[in-house]
Amino acid sequence: MRTKPGIISNLTGWILAPALLTCIVTSCTNPKKIVYFPGVQDGAIPSNSPFPESLIQKNDILSISVSSLNPEATAIFNSPNTSGTGTSVGYLVNSEGSIQFPVIGNIKAEGLTKNQLKDNIAKSLVDAKLLVDPIVSIRFINFRVTVLGEVTHPTVVTVPNEKISLLEAIGLAGDLTIYGKRQNVMIIREEKEQKIIKRLNLNSDELFSSPFYYLQSNDIVYVEPNKAKIASSGRGIQWIGVALSALSLAVIAAQQSR
Repeated sequence: MRTKPGIISNLTGWILAPALLTCIVTSCTNPKKIVYFPGVQDGAIPSNSPFPESLIQKNDILSISVSSLNPEATAIFNSPNTSGTGTSVGYLVNSEGSIQFPVIGNIKAEGLTKNQLKDNIAKSLVDAKLLVDPIVSIRFINFRVTVLGEVTHPTVVTVPNEKISLLEAIGLAGDLTIYGKRQNVMIIREEKEQKIIKRLNLNSDELFSSPFYYLQSNDIVYVEPNKAKIASSGRGIQWIGVALSALSLAVIAAQQSR
């Protein structure tokens, strides 16, 4: 027994229509939204984005070294805090925003730049007549940024030289996936006990002049998924698959009943 051509044609149309709709929803992506900086011509691009000095925050770990003309008097200030296992970990900024510095005691660090804290420590050493003309150097031990979302390898990036741009951080995370929303990359930054949110467009050369082009310690970069990714992972796609299976069975049943 044969199924009437009209029935097969109608059922085939019902099967192909959802599949075609799925293809349209999930695969249609504007190429201009995938590439970086479309339309940017060769030549110099003015860049006035300042390199930001990260503010010291609670739970930061600082490497602090002191030097002077009297090495023996200086030695006591170059014995950093240690963990319980004796491992050198630097000076931890405690929950009160301070560090415990030898002889001087509590020194406020939270909310200051490295240069400001350096000047404060040097002044305290001179005022207490502990050293003459001390030179203080400070570095972040735990300078890092976090990259999340639609990147190949979401990761926490440790930055030894304390300087990293947004593009470098994304590169170290394996670049954005094809589903990453390049025109709306979010940066979350903490300053003075508040979160600052900034969205940047990687399709625009204005990125190079943004004060957020260079990242600060503890910044979080989040790449949102685009509509194609959201559509492909939604329940609608699951129901389309179920419908396709059901319609396929209907075709088989119709053929066997004829």
